Amino acid sequence: MEEIYAKFVSQKISKTRWRPVPAGSLQTAETFATGSWDNEENRVSLWSIGDFGNLDSDGGFEGDHQLLCDIKHHGDVMDLQFFDQERIVAASSTGSVTLFLHHPNNQTLSVGQQWTAAHYHTSPGSPSCRSAPCTGVVCSNPEIVTVGEDGRINLFRADHKEAVRTIVWEVHFHPSNPDHLFTCSEDGSLWHWDASTDAPEKSSLFHEGGRSSIFLFHSISNQANVHQSVISSWLSTDPAKGRIEITSLLPNRTLSVNSLDVLGPCLVCGTDAEAIYVTRQLFS
Repeated sequence: MEEIYAKFVSQKISKTRWRPVPAGSLQTAETFATGSWDNEENRVSLWSIGDFGNLDSDGGFEGDHQLLCDIKHHGDVMDLQFFDQERIVAASSTGSVTLFLHHPNNQTLSVGQQWTAAHYHTSPGSPSCRSAPCTGVVCSNPEIVTVGEDGRINLFRADHKEAVRTIVWEVHFHPSNPDHLFTCSEDGSLWHWDASTDAPEKSSLFHEGGRSSIFLFHSISNQANVHQSVISSWLSTDPAKGRIEITSLLPNRTLSVNSLDVLGPCLVCGTDAEAIYVTRQLFS
C-alpha cells in the first residue's frame, strides 16, 4: 500500500472533488478542489499533486499537495462539483449557488456566475424571506441541478441568470399522522406519499377520472439495538413497514400547483389554473 500524505490546512473541509481528466486521456488525476465549512471565512480551493516521493528544489516532497489558488466562499460549502475542466460549482448554506472559473495562466479563481437566491423560504423580496441551504448539486454541461432544504429542485444553465425551471413547491407531513406526506409541484402534480402499513385502496380523491399509484420499497439494512417502536415509518428497517404508496391526488395534470395545506381529513390546494381544490375525505 502506498504511503498516505497529509497536509494541515487550518480549515474544516466539507467537500473534496477530483478534477475530471479529459475523455480518452491516459493521465491520472492530478488536481482536486476542496470546500470548507464552519470557519470564520470559508474558501473554495484548488490543489495540485506531483510525483510522490521526488524531492523538489526546496527539499520538500513533490507529492505533497500544493495550493494552486483559492477564493472566499460566503457560507458553508454544502456541495462541490466540477462543471468542466475549468469551472467548479459550489452550493452554499446561504442558499446561493456559485460557478467559479479557474484561470490557469495566473492561477486564480473568479466568480463566473452566481444565483444568490437559488433556495429560500417564502418569496424573494418579502419581509419574511429566509434563505434555505442548498444541500446538493449535480452538473451535466450546460445544465446544473440543485436541491435545497426549501424542497425545491432548480434547473440552471451556466449562461442564464435565472433558473430555467423550478420543481417540489411545498412539502407537508400530516400534522397528526406523519406516516402521510403531501407534495405539490410546478409540473401540476399533487402527490400523497403513504408509508403506513395498512394503506387501503382509495378511490380518486376528487372522484374524477382514474387513480395513479406507484409503489416504492425502503432499502432494508440491519441496524442493531434500535427500538423499532420509536422509529418513523420513513426510517423503519422492518420489511413489513417498507412499502410506500404514492398516489396522484388530482384527476388530471393541471398548471402549477403552488400551495397545499392538510388538517385532519381535509386538504386544500391552489393552482395557476385559477382553481382551488378541496376535499374533506382524505383517508376515505
